[in-house]
Amino acid sequence: MTTRTSNDDSAASAGGVWLKRWEPEDAEFWEQSGKALAWRTLWITTANLILAFVVWFVVSALVVRLPGIGFQLTGSQLFWLTAMPGLAGGSLRIIHTFLVPLYGTRNVVAVSTFSLLIPAVGWVYAVQDPATPYWILLLLSFCAGLGGGNFSSFMPSTSLFFPKRLQGTALAIQAGIGNFGVSVVQFLTPWLIGFAVFGSLIGEPETFTKGGVKSEIWLQNAAAVYVPLIMVCAVLAWMFLRSVPVRANFREQVDIFKMKHAFFMTLLYIMTFGSFSGLSATFPLLIRQLYGQLPGAPDPLTFAFLGPLVGSVVRVLAGPVSDRFGGARVTQIAGIGMVACAIGVTFFTHPASMTEFPYFIGFMLGLFFFSGVGNASTFKQMPMLFPPRQAGGVIGWTGAMAAYGPFAVSIMLGYSIDFFGTPNAFFYWAVFFFTVCVAINWWYYARKGAEAPC
Repeated sequence: MTTRTSNDDSAASAGGVWLKRWEPEDAEFWEQSGKALAWRTLWITTANLILAFVVWFVVSALVVRLPGIGFQLTGSQLFWLTAMPGLAGGSLRIIHTFLVPLYGTRNVVAVSTFSLLIPAVGWVYAVQDPATPYWILLLLSFCAGLGGGNFSSFMPSTSLFFPKRLQGTALAIQAGIGNFGVSVVQFLTPWLIGFAVFGSLIGEPETFTKGGVKSEIWLQNAAAVYVPLIMVCAVLAWMFLRSVPVRANFREQVDIFKMKHAFFMTLLYIMTFGSFSGLSATFPLLIRQLYGQLPGAPDPLTFAFLGPLVGSVVRVLAGPVSDRFGGARVTQIAGIGMVACAIGVTFFTHPASMTEFPYFIGFMLGLFFFSGVGNASTFKQMPMLFPPRQAGGVIGWTGAMAAYGPFAVSIMLGYSIDFFGTPNAFFYWAVFFFTVCVAINWWYYARKGAEAPC
């Protein structure tokens, strides 16, 4: 067994990257030296996580504009482009789950943030040529999943820096603010592509056609503007982050897969974050597919950013609430709310006019709201169920499985619309899955006399 305790001086490297001592549960240590470093780590890592989410979801903001600048893509092809970041993000999160105990916070955060330059720079050039092969677009969409992977190392890392009594709050802050990256990219894109941010340095404008009206846009700006920010945040992580002396090799870390509650918490987090990430990726395209052909149809990005924004804000706020009242109780309320909203949205997915649009948006925002609440509360439950190193592993693994949300939701929504002309088949399945998860949470964690109240 190579796991090192907080008092193991051999954990320190010559360069001081690995801390010699880390005991956040010790009140004196926490107040004298632990608290300042923990919060500094939280804010730097969160800034990097925002950019990770930006890159992960930039494709969702780009695909709704591609047909308008000359890309000949079918509806299914567009949904596949939004699906690929989810496929990559989930797969890469499996790897990220095990990285921090192997390589430490500083190395993992800095290097993984630098890797975001690959899809960011790639999309800058790909969108400027409508003749770009579809396989290149798919590859770049897959590479955008590098941003999705980072979550499953960043969050377990943060859980190691804080005492259990503050982990619900700390993880909610980091994940909630990190989730803002989704809203940032969807909200800023319509504005950023409207003028030559970089002059002619990175290319000429594209001609965008909508409803027979032509205009000039700089779609490359949607990715290019984040390139310098990625570089700055990666450098900050390399300079100021440190790593806690909690080490384990890969074989030692797989013990989490023997735990029943690790499986159940994975299901609960798929319900919450899987839904949040999947709907965030597809919301703009779903608006376009359902309401885009009606008179007075909205620009999808005018409304789509609201969903991730609502889910992100409430995730931050629900962290302290979960610390106060218990994660399982809050998860129970969130799950019931998701069931109700998923049922409600099915009544407004085959619209005859734009009068139905506010109701559709309302129920969708309800789904984002309750999924955001559940995102925070489940991350309160996990540190209460497992010791620190295993809790970090479970957080990473559940995040990995839930990161397949954009892939799964995109594919299921796309095929539901292709086969039935409506996305309702997907939402009916979601209602069933949410109900199963609510029952599991109630039986094992939330009811009086539960096996593992948390």
